[in-house]
Amino acid sequence: MIEKIKLLRSEIEQFKTQTEKDLEDFRIKYLGKKGLVTQLFSDFRDVPNESKKEIGQHINDLKNLVLNKIEELKVSVTGTSEKRNDFDLFLPGSPLELGSRHPISLVRNEIFDIFKTLGFSIANGPEIEDDWHVFSALNFPEEHPARDMQDTFFIESKPDIILRTHTSSIQVRTMETQKPPIRVICPGRVFRNEAISARAHCIFHQVEGLYIDENVSFADMKQTLLFFVREMFGENAKIRLRPSFFPFTEPSAEMDVSCNLCGGKGCSVCKYTGWLEIMGCGMVDPNVLEMNGIDSKKYTGYAFGMGIERIAMLKFQVRDLRLYFENDVRFLNQFKSTL
Repeated sequence: MIEKIKLLRSEIEQFKTQTEKDLEDFRIKYLGKKGLVTQLFSDFRDVPNESKKEIGQHINDLKNLVLNKIEELKVSVTGTSEKRNDFDLFLPGSPLELGSRHPISLVRNEIFDIFKTLGFSIANGPEIEDDWHVFSALNFPEEHPARDMQDTFFIESKPDIILRTHTSSIQVRTMETQKPPIRVICPGRVFRNEAISARAHCIFHQVEGLYIDENVSFADMKQTLLFFVREMFGENAKIRLRPSFFPFTEPSAEMDVSCNLCGGKGCSVCKYTGWLEIMGCGMVDPNVLEMNGIDSKKYTGYAFGMGIERIAMLKFQVRDLRLYFENDVRFLNQFKSTL
């Protein structure tokens, strides 16, 4: 039997092929059910006991030779191997780049957190509104320029329907459905027919606030806004209030915060004044309270509104608010560390 094994070993070692069919025939010839190596295992039962160890070792070596030969030829014929696995199951998966929250979302959430500590809740409303909630209920006269198509997007087929120009419409809806005390902030997108520049856009985000209760004063509003600014920009931030006019507040003011882009020295963003206007504010006009069913003799209140883009410009020292809308990954990646 050993001589037979040696003869088979020589044949196996000399076997060559370039086709898959010949390789399969080779496998069947030696390892099939009636193959030559398989037959050797069957004949092994008749080998004397004293020779079983030696003969068995030779048969196993012959079988391994056939298997190795098949693998060797399979690589040359098909370019693949069943034993070789080029895919390492223990390698880490393909890296998936983590995204980040948009800077507008980061600032909006921070504004929420600050005002929540003061007892404000969040109110929401529709972006497509009617004239009453955007203008009439807020004491806008019919000839006010905000009603002009150069300032507001109107729905052509329905002139009374517009894209809201401020989230004050949410304040109106809140006053219609709730009784004082009212303490809410109103976030959302707003739309104005403006030219797009580094400081302005036709779409932007606002957060407005409304507080109505008995004995609410202008001083209450000032302290609330000062607290907000120092929480947002740091304890060294300063504010100033300048007299202004809004149809829905009286008295009214524009509030500026010290420009941290230039440290108050003056830059193109703050128009070299050292200050940047961030919001309008004032005491709610008694006419607005009455039109929304609130007794102006019993209750007073204040309101304010700010653009989130403007706050984010100061917070992250961004000099062009158009960057917020361009989805430039290089810009957005800068905010991963703020998650």
